[in-house]
Amino acid sequence: MNERQKFLLLVAAFLVFYFVPWGHDLAQSAIAAGLMLLGEYAREHTLTCLVPAFFIAGGIAVFVKKGAVLKYLGPKAKKYIAYPVAASSGAVLAVCSCTILPLFAGIYTGGAGIGPAAAFLFAGPSINVTAVFLTGMVLGWDLSIARIIASFFIAIVTGLILAVMFRRRDEERTGFLLDEAGKGKMTMGMLLLFFGLQVANLVVLGLKISPVIKWSIVAVLLGGLTVIITTKLVSDDRRSWVDETWTFTKQILPLLFVGVFAAGLLGELLPEATVQALVGGNRISSNFVASIFGALMYFATLTEIPIIQKLMGMGMGKGPALALFLAGYSLSIPSMIVLNRLMGSKQALTYIALIVGFSTLAGLIFGLI
Repeated sequence: MNERQKFLLLVAAFLVFYFVPWGHDLAQSAIAAGLMLLGEYAREHTLTCLVPAFFIAGGIAVFVKKGAVLKYLGPKAKKYIAYPVAASSGAVLAVCSCTILPLFAGIYTGGAGIGPAAAFLFAGPSINVTAVFLTGMVLGWDLSIARIIASFFIAIVTGLILAVMFRRRDEERTGFLLDEAGKGKMTMGMLLLFFGLQVANLVVLGLKISPVIKWSIVAVLLGGLTVIITTKLVSDDRRSWVDETWTFTKQILPLLFVGVFAAGLLGELLPEATVQALVGGNRISSNFVASIFGALMYFATLTEIPIIQKLMGMGMGKGPALALFLAGYSLSIPSMIVLNRLMGSKQALTYIALIVGFSTLAGLIFGLI
């Protein structure tokens, strides 16, 4: 999108809010809600979640050999290895649908096939260990276990469908990748430690623990990472790492901010009473509406649990609750905007449709049990 298109988009948005007869009070409250959600997101997620994730993605792009990615997650990798690994690897990451996008971008541009990459993208937020335990304690272990099983199944099936549909494009894309990595001489053990410290830092920053304990652990992790950076990386590798990190940041972060603001607008403009009326019982329509609602809204990690608890207390069925969980964790307006840029519109729309469809089906089945 060039500068002229961005300007016209802003003008159009202004005209809509100014002239649409929904009342200035509603327009002002919607804008305020969008700005409030954007401020909350920037304050609570940018520094502690997105920045570490961007550095991990940049490190993958620079230091991980493309051949290794292609071997285990590429379009020609053994499916019985690639898909279970991709679908379960998110269990160690305390991430939401937005935070996982830089990690997805890192492995996808690094050579992962669209199938395994999509499985990783969907399952990462869905099987967040912290959220799984909190869901069980607050909403019941039947819902928590159902979410784990459904997430794993949907991730693999969605990935396989995408791999078949876009096989030729996948092979053409990965055919241009070179088997290159950083110029330094880091051993495999040192490389694992390099990424392990960053992943551990990302996980610790997402934990709800004492700030003193949290930042003490983070200081130790960053200290170890600093030693590796200064002693094991040559200057060209450090420069390349920062360049790749910045590339991912400027590609993803602005779109995320736009999407978060849009999600805040939608949350204010969509009447809560209407949502509650549409997701009661266990009909196909109620599960579908719950999936659509989850796909459009942005839920920060763990915040969707009290929201669903409230809706279930007001009559929301357990099937729609699962559908909302599945679609809400993996999709949001911010993530859909970014996926369109990363994957291309055709692949992104197919992925979104599959997630909404499978989330609806999973909710319907769970509601019948």
